Amino acid sequence: MLRLLTRPIRPSIPFARRMMASTPDFNKPLYVPLAEIDPEVQNIIDKETWRQYSGLELIASENLTSRAAMEANGSILTNKYSEGLPAARYYGGNEWIDELEVLCQKRALQAFHLDPAKWGVNVQPYSGSTANFAALTALLQPQDRLMGLGLPDGGHLTHGYYTAKKKMTASSIYFQSLPYGLDPETQLIDYKKLAAQAKLYKPQLLICGASAYPRDWEYDKLRSIANEHGAFLMADIAHTSGLVAAGELADPFQYCDVVTTTTHKTLRGPRAGLIFYKKDSDKTKDLEKRVNDAVFPACQGGPHNHTIAAIATTLLQACQPTWKAYAKQVIANAKTLGEVLVSKGYKLQTQGTDNHLVLWDLRPLGLTGSKLEKLCDLVGITINKNAVSGDASAQVPGGIRLGTSAVTSRNMLEPDIKIVAEFLHRAVQLALLLQKEAGSKLLKDFVRVASTEEEGKEGARIVRELRREVRAFARKWPVPGVDVSKLVRPAGIEEDD
Repeated sequence: MLRLLTRPIRPSIPFARRMMASTPDFNKPLYVPLAEIDPEVQNIIDKETWRQYSGLELIASENLTSRAAMEANGSILTNKYSEGLPAARYYGGNEWIDELEVLCQKRALQAFHLDPAKWGVNVQPYSGSTANFAALTALLQPQDRLMGLGLPDGGHLTHGYYTAKKKMTASSIYFQSLPYGLDPETQLIDYKKLAAQAKLYKPQLLICGASAYPRDWEYDKLRSIANEHGAFLMADIAHTSGLVAAGELADPFQYCDVVTTTTHKTLRGPRAGLIFYKKDSDKTKDLEKRVNDAVFPACQGGPHNHTIAAIATTLLQACQPTWKAYAKQVIANAKTLGEVLVSKGYKLQTQGTDNHLVLWDLRPLGLTGSKLEKLCDLVGITINKNAVSGDASAQVPGGIRLGTSAVTSRNMLEPDIKIVAEFLHRAVQLALLLQKEAGSKLLKDFVRVASTEEEGKEGARIVRELRREVRAFARKWPVPGVDVSKLVRPAGIEEDD
């Protein structure tokens, strides 16, 4: 378990025992440590800690937050209800919560180099998805029109995604949406076609940002298109906000009316969201009130103050000189990963990256993202299947998405990323062997031959060998917030082969 640095107010063991002796039975569970009162949950936490220590985290939407952020997120602030805004709460006892939220707002503006006279921020959203829906609620009326990058081309579910049979998310259920896409030749945003679509569709909102697009955005072109139709321009920089704060990617704040982000991806904080808004937009003078009212009471209730504390701590870190070095290394590692894969003949979307992620097209190999994801889980590499441009289905996608934020947080540099890329290359070659041994295209048959030794088949044995190597490599590196020198294999985790 992590030890929180709260010693000045922590009672001594003798004092705690006296308190327990005089505490009524119905309250005694309040004073018992997790490991004693709920060993099952503690064991699950221990197993997840061991998994993160023993594997390579390459999911682009994940990162490893700091020890300080975890301490704040596990603090006594979880006890307090604080519906409303600083100095305008619906509950008493919020004087320190008000101070915390104002501090978090101040640091958010500082981290992104914003003038508080021109920009404001709401730090209460529970996640990026709730931040996006609150922003849409602030900017649009029900059934107004929006345009966002299509999901198969790298967009996000909350940008208006739907299929021919179903409206998948609230953004398409409550609003009308039309996706824009990529140029099939360059696999870059097709701004010319986007402009032509907008002339016909006449959206009230244009959304930029993505969850699986490896290049930067031309916000000036998007601003021009939005202006032509009197539309709001909103950037969702959930994936790239840490890189934007470092000045390593284009600045959406120069052109957008609203900018949303998560706080746990490249920003490396707890799981939550932020909504930035212009205080004096060309389209409206009341964005501050509209955004704040959309967050509460329209879309959610009391904020999670313990998480806001962790966001504030994270933003303080993002304001430090070391942050730019971290962001530069994330991008350098992603570029190295992409270059090694391309050198081995693999196809990447746009053949490289400008940011933290690489989108790998497996279709030329006759392999699905689902199979490679399953195999990588077995060998200790965490990735996610992902649609690539031209995919017919997001459920059976033809690619995988890789990100370097988390491995960079474990101190890996370019030479280490080359080793990671070699593991991935071996995993792909192994997946092709397993697919052949399965004699079937079904995922369950693929998993069976990968997990169980069968006479005359080599796949399962090679899986074990690769798993041993990946685990040995991963355990050379620290995990933020964890004293890895004291970790022991928890119950329920098999011995290494």
